[in-house]
Amino acid sequence: MDSRDRSSEWFVPAFGPPRFRTFVGLLFLPYTGMVLAYVAIGSMLAGTIHWDRLTALLAIYFLALGIGAHALDAIGGAGAKPWGKVFSRTQLWILAAAAIVTAYAIGAYYMTLHVPLLWPIAIAEGFFVFAYNLEWFKGRFHTDRWFALSWGALPVLAGYVMQTNGVSLAALVVAASMGLLSLVEIKASRPYKELKRTGAAAGAEHAHTLEAILRCVSGGVLLLGIGMTAWRWLG
Repeated sequence: MDSRDRSSEWFVPAFGPPRFRTFVGLLFLPYTGMVLAYVAIGSMLAGTIHWDRLTALLAIYFLALGIGAHALDAIGGAGAKPWGKVFSRTQLWILAAAAIVTAYAIGAYYMTLHVPLLWPIAIAEGFFVFAYNLEWFKGRFHTDRWFALSWGALPVLAGYVMQTNGVSLAALVVAASMGLLSLVEIKASRPYKELKRTGAAAGAEHAHTLEAILRCVSGGVLLLGIGMTAWRWLG
């Protein structure tokens, strides 16, 4: 097996043909779910909830991050991080382009008519989609802190801005909090990925501990997002 193959990781289904399993793995669903939860958490801080805007922003982040950014990450700065050989670089580029263009088409509608303040966040996130995942500028933006900002704090702010076309102190504080949780995730994810890549028996126990951290952090954030959304929906 290619040492870069990630099909044995905990978020990849153990059933189905290789192409299906690889595509699901490519989405990094627990981590994508965290970002979608951040969007919901930020949205639920608003006084009035526009549910169509929440739905649209969830779709935007799922497309741009869940599909687009992760397809670019599979390509990597020098093509060094493929998911085996199931998808070619051309297929990954097509997948990324289609997802990102669709996401920005949805976003442009709302930003033009309702939430112009979302433009700065959309531009910043668009930059990080490429700069982080393709490791532009010699990987300067492919760091834990930029990860925490781009896929932790900014989605919370995006959720709040999408609802209010404004920014509040509460939203900034919660965004910082979720950014720190994203920092925990990435700090555990990097050594976990390396241990899985090497397959060293000596690191199996440590990998198990890191996996438990990743499961708990992602699951906890997801439940928080669902709980806050249910509270506002049913309240």
